[in-house]
Amino acid sequence: MDHYLTSTPGNVHWGLWDGSLKPVLRIASGDRVTIETLSGEPEDMPDPALGFSEVPGQKEVFASTLRGPGPHFLTGPIYVEGCEPGDVLEVRVVDIALRADWGWNIQMPFLGTLPEDFPEKRRIHIALDRARNIATMPWGQELALAPFFGNFGVAPAASWGRLSSKEPRQFGGNMDNKELGAGTTTYFPVFERGALFSAGDGHGLQGDGEVCLTAIETALTGTFEFHVRKDMKLTAPRAETADAWITMGFDEDLDDAAKQALRDMIALIREFSGLSAQDAYTLCSLAADLRVTQLVDGNKGIHCVLAKTSLPKR
Repeated sequence: MDHYLTSTPGNVHWGLWDGSLKPVLRIASGDRVTIETLSGEPEDMPDPALGFSEVPGQKEVFASTLRGPGPHFLTGPIYVEGCEPGDVLEVRVVDIALRADWGWNIQMPFLGTLPEDFPEKRRIHIALDRARNIATMPWGQELALAPFFGNFGVAPAASWGRLSSKEPRQFGGNMDNKELGAGTTTYFPVFERGALFSAGDGHGLQGDGEVCLTAIETALTGTFEFHVRKDMKLTAPRAETADAWITMGFDEDLDDAAKQALRDMIALIREFSGLSAQDAYTLCSLAADLRVTQLVDGNKGIHCVLAKTSLPKR
């Protein structure tokens, strides 16, 4: 069954992940949901003189939604029937479309990768051509867009309390992984009944690292397909593209994030191939790539990418 979830008051939570939030939609395993998302807090909105279009529902959400500790708007949560703690929720990103003709990028004092070099606040607005899938930078350069959702996942355990939307964690959240665009599948360990999936933080384009603090932030619409997996057990998200497997690690220390991503890739290789841990470790050294996902979200991110052609068969 197909569903449509609008980014209107009551369907959006602001700046937080919380396992006690009530679902705004209930679906069955196998269903698809097209989800509207919003981007930017009130201070991030462009000057009307720039001529950009307003995103429907944004002002109404500003006026009616509790502002949490983080900056992201997340549409949801969605309750998936039959999904229990300990299961895995398989989330297929079927399609991503731009909702806005503009995006924004910000630098903030004391934040980003080089705060000592760039201590001033700067916010720019960037024209997006939805027909051509192109961003035009303020200095005139055109860049091809590659949209993805920076912040999506399942709810944390309710016992963890209300968490900021800023840090990526084992339930997903602000992963900011540019690999996770249309056509990819992400697998999330489930902590609450129904999984309680939410999505937001649309990115039009981002480099690995997201070094200045943000990507081209913009409102997106995404179509997702959900499957309850009772045959899998995970402790952290992992993802799959047509050509590769991706494991992820999140920690304040980049080295520890790398260790998490690498350990999960070793576990994945062993699951699929039956190799020993030592052999899988060697294979990672020869064929897997450790990439810096982002450096700016409190918990830094590393993702480990292994081509499917490099995965031995049993």
